[in-house]
Parts: sequence; C-alpha cells; structure tokens
Amino acid sequence: MENSGISGAGGSSILSAVADRAIVKKERLCDVAGRDLYRVNNKHDDKYNPFPPSRIVQWVEELVDQEFCYSLTSKNCEHFVNELRYGVSRSDPVRDAVTAATISGVGLIALSTGVMFSSSKINDLKGMSCQQ
Repeated sequence: MENSGISGAGGSSILSAVADRAIVKKERLCDVAGRDLYRVNNKHDDKYNPFPPSRIVQWVEELVDQEFCYSLTSKNCEHFVNELRYGVSRSDPVRDAVTAATISGVGLIALSTGVMFSSSKINDLKGMSCQQ
C-alpha cells in the first residue's frame, strides 16, 4: 500500500506515517526494493493457516488502485498483508509497543504506589514518636 497525499512517500518512508489514506499499488518487488535486501517473511504460518497464494493474489488484484484508511497503529501495511494472508489483522511492532507501554505503565504505577506507601509509612512512624 502506498500512502496518498504525500508526493514520493512510499511504504518504507517515514513520511508515510503522517497520511491517513492509502492506495493499494501493484509494483514489481525489484522496483520497490531497489538495491535493498529483502526476504519473504511468513512468520505467522505456525499460528494461522495461510490462504492459498492464488486466492491472495485474486483478492489483491481486486484491491489495486482502491483507497483505504491508514493508521500507523491499527491499519498499516503489516495489518493489511496479514489480513490478506491469514484473515487476521495484526502488526507485531504495534503489539510490541502496546505491550511495552503497558508494562512501563504498570511499573510506574507500582513504583509510585511504593513511594506513596513509603512516604505514608514514614509519616505514620513520625506520628508514633515519644510525644505522649
């Protein structure tokens, strides 16, 4: 998918993250990758049953030149290809970022709770001084 609205912003461009619309394009892999190294990554084949390649190609052919909503966090190119291959919309970098943010948030809550508890405990102990 190529984002619309930004001239020259291909799928690997940082500029592609700012558009909210994308157009499905059909291009040769060697033209898109240029001299960059690439590899086929069907990393979820062990978790999900992939659709037959002929069916995937048929679906993609029907989508060429159509415009879709694009979101870096919920509707990006990885969501798109996983939906086509497995029928499951997912993006591991997005999931990893959400997981990391959740773990960090829980850690900060635990830390701040510990600090508040310690502060409260110190005040309790101060209140128990020998002033009777």
